[in-house]
Amino acid sequence: MGQPIIYLYEQLKEEHVETIRQNASDYTIIDAKRESTKLVEDDIEIMLGWDKELGSRLLASETSRLKWVQSISAGVDTYDLNRFAEKNILLSNASGIHSVSISEHVLGVLFAEFRGIRTSIGNQSKKSWTRQNISYKQLSTQKMLIVGTGHIGQQLAAFAQGLGIQTYGINTSGHVTDGFIECYSHKNMSRIINEMDIVVNILPLTDETYQLYNEQMFLAMKRGTVFVNVGRGPSVNTNDLIHALVTEQLSFAALDVFEEEPLPENSPLWTMENVLITPHISGLTPDFKAKLLSIFVQNLKHYLKDGTLAKNAITLNQGY
Repeated sequence: MGQPIIYLYEQLKEEHVETIRQNASDYTIIDAKRESTKLVEDDIEIMLGWDKELGSRLLASETSRLKWVQSISAGVDTYDLNRFAEKNILLSNASGIHSVSISEHVLGVLFAEFRGIRTSIGNQSKKSWTRQNISYKQLSTQKMLIVGTGHIGQQLAAFAQGLGIQTYGINTSGHVTDGFIECYSHKNMSRIINEMDIVVNILPLTDETYQLYNEQMFLAMKRGTVFVNVGRGPSVNTNDLIHALVTEQLSFAALDVFEEEPLPENSPLWTMENVLITPHISGLTPDFKAKLLSIFVQNLKHYLKDGTLAKNAITLNQGY
């Protein structure tokens, strides 16, 4: 058994690698994107980013030293959490890094719809100066239900309240959270959703949130509700969503994530006038790697001290 390895699957700047090296002098640092060094895979103890093929081998190995994985995303539904739990492997995510970016994205797509900007872009491409097909509504005073009151939900609520939007939240227990007029539990969501003008999904994907937005949930909404999904695609039943849009139970949907990605070319969503599609870009964040390094180094110091994580540790049996 050789020196333990920190395996950087996410490529970092050299100064970032040096910061890690200074904090973990007893470890070999392998930058997977820069180096072709042969290594003993079982010596990998820490992984930044997730190499699915290598990770699968380590999870299957009885001699692997893997003890902690730092995800580069907030969602961890692509990980084999049961196997992580069986092998007592720590997992942390990048929650908080994307909060401002996703919040700005949500407000951006809402303004595009409420102020007729989407229609104006189409008219511009046709050199058409017309107001006849421009619809507009006041975004302030609208009631927004933010489904998921974590880092992103709280940031969105703060921004939205600054615009005069009334913000309500959904979380597991209905506990009070800063930035929300009132919060409700998941089990009570269908009871209050018909009071909301805008519904924004920010939930991680778990067994409980899979297909949460189905025909029953869409019918529980107020007719003409605006729906925004920046959470996870499989939280939505796509066929039921399309039906809700066709029947105008939903007046508009801004969709950044989908059950199948890329969205198939034959999907009706592409050509629906009351849909705005973005290609999973809401989380794109300036200086992402520097922010990721900050989380990783905080966790690294704690891990090396006592085997625990300081920030964003995932509760494996809950999935977030």
